[in-house]
Amino acid sequence: MFFLAAADDPTGHSKDIILWSIGDTPVLTMHMLTLLLAAGLFLWLMNIVGNAMQTGPETDGNERFITKGRFAQMIEAMICWLRDEIIQPILGARVTRTYLPYLLTVFFFIWFNNILGLIPLLDLQHLIGAVGWGDDHFAIIGGTATGNLMVTAGLAVIAGLVIIAHGFRDLGPKEFFYHLCGGLLPAPPLQAIAMSPIIALVLIIELAGLLIKPTALAIRLFANMLAGHTLLATLLLFTYMAMDQGLGLLGVTSVAVISGVGSIAIYFLEIFVATLQAFIFMFLTTVFISLFTHHDEHEHEHEEDHDMAATDVLQEPTAA
Repeated sequence: MFFLAAADDPTGHSKDIILWSIGDTPVLTMHMLTLLLAAGLFLWLMNIVGNAMQTGPETDGNERFITKGRFAQMIEAMICWLRDEIIQPILGARVTRTYLPYLLTVFFFIWFNNILGLIPLLDLQHLIGAVGWGDDHFAIIGGTATGNLMVTAGLAVIAGLVIIAHGFRDLGPKEFFYHLCGGLLPAPPLQAIAMSPIIALVLIIELAGLLIKPTALAIRLFANMLAGHTLLATLLLFTYMAMDQGLGLLGVTSVAVISGVGSIAIYFLEIFVATLQAFIFMFLTTVFISLFTHHDEHEHEHEEDHDMAATDVLQEPTAA
């Protein structure tokens, strides 16, 4: 079945198909439907997880606090780890409360899309089209939407807007401008005039950084998903090429076994990469948000933790 996807172009899994257009303007594409499918699965499964995480009736005793179901427990463990070990240490408690829903949505939505791209929906439709009416390129849904640069660019634009909006909200317009000047402002008038060329250069670099950060997010996700699926399709293409060149039963079987074992290994690697790339997109977005957060916030939290620890030590002998 995979031969149909790899026969003409190893990048077929990441290419979009226009389903409906008005003139030269695409209105509906395969990746649009795939994104809607991923969003629907995301909302449905997360609703199930949310219900499973709710506290049960008092008649259940202590078990009413336990999340029901293995899948819900896995998602809960992932959420707790991301919140407690990754997001909150970077952003602090105050900012985490604001952006945790967005960051978790980014992670799971990208993860769902990446995993959906590993399910051979596209190949199944190619097979149905080839057997049914001789069209081995038939497909209306499936493929790897996150292997489309337009899709990852859209996700990156949203992340960039969130980062900039947070900077204005947390720092204020004045402090936001000072941040873009690399801390060289405010300065005494004469010093500011003398340093104006340096300030202008830093400002240009920081403004470029506002574009480079989301661009890097988009290209990294797109390139990794495209590369993995291209490699997998290329390995499967070897068997098709052996058949096309007429190597015989022994030759085709040998190539098929070798490429099949390699494809299975790459497939499991792709599952890991699908999760890793969703995490990296979320993690870097978290880091970029933290760059536009008041720098004394974490120090203040550490001071509070230190004061609480000191109080506990002082009270310990009294308690004893």
